Amino acid sequence: MLHTKKYFFLIAVIVFCNCKKEAQQTPETPEQPEQPITFAPATSANSADFKGVNWADARDNFTDDALVLSGTTPADSYTTIQTKANTILAGFKTAGANTVRLPVNPSTVIGTWWQQYKGAIDKASALGMKVVLAYWEGASSKDGLVDNTFSFWKMWDTVTTAYSTKGNIYFEVMNEPHGYSLTDLNNLYAEFLSRYSTMPRARIILDGAGYATDLNSIGADSRFDSCLLSFHFYTWFDGNKETTADWEQTINALSYPARTIVTEFGVPMTSVKDYLAAPGTDREVTYLQGMTNAMHDLNIGGIYWPGLRTNDSYSMFTQSGSGIVTSNTSGLSRLRYAWNEEDITAPYASFTAGAWYKVINKNSTKSLDVNNSSVDDGGSIIQWEYWGGNNQQWQFNALGDGYFSITNKNSSKALDVDGASADAGKSIVQWSYADSTNQQWQIIDIGFGYYKIINKKSGLSLDVNGQSTENGGNIIQWYWNSGANQQWQLTEH
Repeated sequence: MLHTKKYFFLIAVIVFCNCKKEAQQTPETPEQPEQPITFAPATSANSADFKGVNWADARDNFTDDALVLSGTTPADSYTTIQTKANTILAGFKTAGANTVRLPVNPSTVIGTWWQQYKGAIDKASALGMKVVLAYWEGASSKDGLVDNTFSFWKMWDTVTTAYSTKGNIYFEVMNEPHGYSLTDLNNLYAEFLSRYSTMPRARIILDGAGYATDLNSIGADSRFDSCLLSFHFYTWFDGNKETTADWEQTINALSYPARTIVTEFGVPMTSVKDYLAAPGTDREVTYLQGMTNAMHDLNIGGIYWPGLRTNDSYSMFTQSGSGIVTSNTSGLSRLRYAWNEEDITAPYASFTAGAWYKVINKNSTKSLDVNNSSVDDGGSIIQWEYWGGNNQQWQFNALGDGYFSITNKNSSKALDVDGASADAGKSIVQWSYADSTNQQWQIIDIGFGYYKIINKKSGLSLDVNGQSTENGGNIIQWYWNSGANQQWQLTEH
């Protein structure tokens, strides 16, 4: 799944044909062992406990031959790989990771290389890390289907037998199974569960359909209850998303957050971008801020792509001698924030002192407006087509820590939550400024000229009620949900 993969599925109709690989497949499936394997329970079934990175082959994990992890060589012995892995994994752990995702394929597992390759798996397990072993198809196909069913099951028989007693080893059936219909994919997963029926469901990870994007459909199948779910998302998966809040919606839309691990997400790390700063119009910055915000808020586990991959601009770490160094400290801070391992300061807004601004809602494109140009305490706040009136112009007065009072030009009164209420759905009014927390608003830059506006007392967001697009739509406070009706464009008049 790497960013080098061309995701033409986003702009083209793909017709899948299973016959391509079926012609190559051996018709038999390896016989199951006569005695069921006894599996240890998972060390964790809670998504939030997965704080990890991918460790990848320098060629990408789509290989027709055996996988060779970055920093290792095909000539390495088991002991040498363990020594190298110890240093690399220690670097991951120092950064806060407790999980590493590693690729497997039949060429790696069915043959002599498996004995050496296990050095990395065994070392990670010995260090107390969770290890996700994910099947990747070969480079010559990349059609989202299992390359050879006989080899596939033989591979998983070998892998599960080797690690049945290790509760910190997890098995991801297939990476990005985009070649299957939903029905066929569900049947593949059901066959895996049947074949390894004694394996605790909490050690099994199922990718969403497509490019691991349609997670909700997989989670809805009751046959997979208690299995963990894998989700992938990158900037090119949706060209319409811009603001931080737009990207947050991607994670907010997941129906099974407690079971979901975002096993791939990433952006360039070898650049000088500051992923903690105000994003401007940089989609990669808003993407990482939005994804990590939502993962943090929903306690969804995350495994960054990649933690280490030689010559990959997305790589969070770069080899330096026998160790690794961080490629971008602001990017790592964002990742650690997603893991709830580090607090960060939001990119607060800044305004020109004394200037007046129009405030336009993203969903409706209408302006924040004092109804009927009222100058009275309690005058209601609505949205209305912008026409340049003084009742549609606002001044932002800095109070510190990202908070502002917001004053109307026509009335000289402050934006206020009616009755100082902390309840969702309460109307917004204007009132003489009294330095009350219900009149103070935290304003956070979410990119592309838009901001989220959060009341200090209630912690709730400035919101157009019911996502109305009509003149006169009521302005209320509501739980932040990243909706377009909660995003506001602030432009100097």
